[in-house]
This record gives sequence, C-alpha cells and structure tokens, in this order.
Amino acid sequence: MTTYLFNKSLLYRLVTLVAWSVITVAIADHTGFTEKQFLKISREYGSDAELRIRKWQDLIHNSTRLSERQKLERVNDFFNGARFTDDIKLWRQEDYWATPLEFLLEDAGDCEDFSIAKYFTLRAMGVDNAKLRITYVKALDLNQAHMVLAYYPESSSTPVILDNINKRIKPARERRDLQPVYSFNADDLWLARSRNEQLIAGKSKQLGRWRKLNQRMVQELL
Repeated sequence: MTTYLFNKSLLYRLVTLVAWSVITVAIADHTGFTEKQFLKISREYGSDAELRIRKWQDLIHNSTRLSERQKLERVNDFFNGARFTDDIKLWRQEDYWATPLEFLLEDAGDCEDFSIAKYFTLRAMGVDNAKLRITYVKALDLNQAHMVLAYYPESSSTPVILDNINKRIKPARERRDLQPVYSFNADDLWLARSRNEQLIAGKSKQLGRWRKLNQRMVQELL
C-alpha cells in the first residue's frame, strides 16, 4: 500500500464492490491456463514469470487433500515470497489494486496486492467466502494504512491474520499492532466498532477499485 498517514476519509474512498457472480467466473477461469497462454506469458514476461504462474496453478490444483490450515499456510508463504513495492514505482498510480496474475507477473506489489491475491487463491482452493475478509487496518507501529486478509474458522471465532509484514499467521488478538477499520468480502461490508466488534454496514455492492480489478481479471482471459 502506498505510504501515507492514516486518514479515516480513506474508508469512504475505498469502499465499493462488484457482483459475486462475475468474480466467480474470473476465479474459475484463472485456474486453467493453457500451454498457449503459458507460452505467451513466457514471451512477454520471461521464463521466471511463467514458472511463477505454473507454481500458482499447481498450488491451487494440488490443494484438494489439504486442511484449511494447510491451505492458509501454503498460500501465505507462496505470496509472501514476492517483493514489496509501492504503486507509484510499479504502476505509476497512487493506489492501484493488482489482479493476482498482475501481481505474479511482476513478482511485486503492495499490501492490497498481497491480500487480494491470497483471497482469490484461497477461494479458488475451495475456502468458503464467508470465512474470508479482506481487512483494512491501521498499522499502529508504522502509523499508516495497511491491508491484511482475515480467516474466520467459524463466524463467531477470532480470526487469524495473513499478512505480508508479519509473515507468521497469528490470531488477531495477538496482533496488537493492528487496529481494524473495516473489512469486506464478496457479499458484505463490516465496520469495526472496536478491536473485537464489527458491525455489518450493508452489502458491498460497489467499490471502484474492486470493480476495475474484476474487469481486468475478465479481460486477462480474452
């Protein structure tokens, strides 16, 4: 995520989403690259990029027998191997949400890109959408906005956090350095009243950057 001081007005700039049915199509299609597509990737981005995409596909396809905890660990480790950089340097934009494919082709991104890639990959591996929330937080030690992925084993349970800063998966109660602001998945939007209480703020039907992200995911398949 681009470095800036925490500002609650960011909440209203960031909050918007697209219909889940469209996102499901994008996820499904991105799990079956053809050899022709791999050849195109290799020609345009190099053999290392092709290898990363192949490993991503293998990660998804070989997850059938894994427990959900194992899925979390493998996805977290896989994407945390990428390089952190800000959007201005990589995309020449202040706040750009990359698709998982864009993220892997560059092997670099900011905190939104890490979280989004983990979210879509876990969904493709069969993890229930209701258990996952992309979560906007304030990183207290850094005094800046940050984004992580939260996994809820049960709806009422304490989530664990998948993060690119602290790369160990820990329960949220152990991440005192993070102050939740809001979270969302394909269905709903929650606002945090406190560290331990979140209230549904409605359906996450519109988020400009999320809509553009999803549109690019569909276009990637053309």
